[in-house]
Amino acid sequence: MHLAYPAVLSALLFSVGLYGVLARRNAILVLMSVELMLNAVNLNLVAFDVWLRDTLHAGQALTLFVIAIAAAEIGIGLAIVLMVYRNRGSSDVDRLRDTAEAHGPDDAGTGHDDETPADREEKAEATA
Repeated sequence: MHLAYPAVLSALLFSVGLYGVLARRNAILVLMSVELMLNAVNLNLVAFDVWLRDTLHAGQALTLFVIAIAAAEIGIGLAIVLMVYRNRGSSDVDRLRDTAEAHGPDDAGTGHDDETPADREEKAEATA
């Protein structure tokens, strides 16, 4: 078998995954696109391992590590997406970015909007 067939398929899979990461708004679809990109890399690793006739099968061993890391990544990623969905009611990536940038410079990074300057001074004296 020629090396060009799996290489072209891998490039197509990676391109579709890259498009999914850049164009999708749903966080779960972005995670699925990242998994598609990792599978394209795995296909390349196995194809080049077979083509080079490596006696240690390093490409296949590295593929197993990539699969394990991808499983951990999707587990943590889905947990984060579920937590964000429960807190904000949406998993839309653009809306999450907009809410993160909604705080202006007048907030001064305190995170407390109902605090008066006197309250801040009392807290500073109490911690000093």
